[in-house]
Amino acid sequence: MRLAMLVVLASCCSWAQPPSDCKPSSLNIPGAPYPCIFPDHSVAFRVEAPKAQKVQVRLGGLHDMTRGADGLWTVTIPPQVVGFHYYAIVVDGSPVADPATRTFFGSGWDNSGIEIPAPDASFYSAKDVPHGDVRQNWYYSKVTGKMRRAYVYTPPDYDSNARGRYPVLYLLHGWGENEQGWENQGHVDFIMDNLIAAKKAKPMIIVMDNLNAAKPGADSSLYDARTIIARPTMADVLPPPGVPAKGGRPAFPSNWDTTFTEMMLTDLIPMVEHTYRVLPGRENRAMAGLSMGGMQSFLTVLPNLDKFAYLGGFSGNSAAFGGGFDPKTSNGGVFADAAAFNKKMKVLFLGIGSVEGPATKNFSEQLTKAGIHNVYFESPGTAHEWLTWRRCMEDFAPRLFR
Repeated sequence: MRLAMLVVLASCCSWAQPPSDCKPSSLNIPGAPYPCIFPDHSVAFRVEAPKAQKVQVRLGGLHDMTRGADGLWTVTIPPQVVGFHYYAIVVDGSPVADPATRTFFGSGWDNSGIEIPAPDASFYSAKDVPHGDVRQNWYYSKVTGKMRRAYVYTPPDYDSNARGRYPVLYLLHGWGENEQGWENQGHVDFIMDNLIAAKKAKPMIIVMDNLNAAKPGADSSLYDARTIIARPTMADVLPPPGVPAKGGRPAFPSNWDTTFTEMMLTDLIPMVEHTYRVLPGRENRAMAGLSMGGMQSFLTVLPNLDKFAYLGGFSGNSAAFGGGFDPKTSNGGVFADAAAFNKKMKVLFLGIGSVEGPATKNFSEQLTKAGIHNVYFESPGTAHEWLTWRRCMEDFAPRLFR
C-alpha cells in the first residue's frame, strides 16, 4: 500500500508542463504531460514519490531519476526506437506501472506503455474509413475444463451484409501476453480496417485467443513473479530466433504446445464456426502468431494441413530455437515432398525485424533450397517488438484468401 501511494501521486501532482518541444505520449491518460517525447525520440519522465530513496525508469535498461527540490523525480533518457514499448517505474527496487499512462498486459503483468512516433504509423492508425468490431467471446473448453475468452475482429460489413460468409485468421500473441495484445498493442483492427478500405485485403474474421492452455490439474502459467521482476520484457525471455535464451529455453510447461492445439481443434474452431458466419474448409482458414505464438502456429498447422492453407510466423517459427534443418525429417517430415507441401500450403510467411539476426532469413533460404515456397519479410530497423509485428501483419494479411 505504501509503495502504491508513493507513486500514485504522480498522476495528480506532476502536471507541470514539459518543454514545448516535448510532446506527451499518445498512450498517456488524458491531460498527463509526462512522459513526453522530444523530436530526437529521447523521453522525459516525471513522477512524485516523496518518501522514496531511489526511483528509476525501466525502458531499454534502468535509468536513475533525480530528485528535485520540489520532491519530483525526473529523468530524460536517450532516444528510443520508434514504435510501442513497455516500461515501468522502479521505486526502491519494486517495479510498478506509471499511473500517468495506460497499462498493457505484457511479460506477465500490466506494464505502462509508450509509443515513439514512427514515420509509417499511418497504416496502423485510426482513419475515417469503415471500421470493424472487436468482440469478446466467452466459451467453455472441454479440453481445459474452463471458460475461455477470445477476442474476435469482424470486418466493417459483417453486420450489414447478413448473407456474407468470411474466411478466418487465427492470430496469436507472444510470451507473457494475452488475447488483448493484438488489439491493444498491435492495432490489428485499424490495420485491417485500412487494408480493407484500400481494397488491399479481403474482409476476414480474426480470432485472437490466449496461448495459456492446460488440462485440469496442470499449471497453465507461462510466467511467475520472479520472471516479472528479473526479465522486464518479452524480448528478454524469448530472444530472437536462433539466439538461445539465458539459461536455456524458457521454462514453458512441457505440454503447452500440444494442449493448445488440441483445445483449438476441439473447442475454439467449432465455437467460431458455430457462432460466426464462416466460410468452410481449409482454404478459408489461416493461422499466424508473433514470437511464441508464431511457434505455436507452426506446431499446430504443419501436422494439420488438412485444416489450414495459410501459415505465418512473425519473429517465431518452427526453427525458433536453432538446430539443423533437414527437409526430410524436420517438423515430422512435412517438408519432405516439396511439391505436395506447396500444393497444400498457399502461403508460408516468415517475418522478422532486421535487428533480430539472420536465423529466420537462413530458414527461409533453406526452405527455398529444398523447393518449399515461402515469403520472407523483414521489418527495417526493428527488433523483437510490436512495430515489427504490425508491419508483418500489414504485409501478411493482403496475401490471404486470394
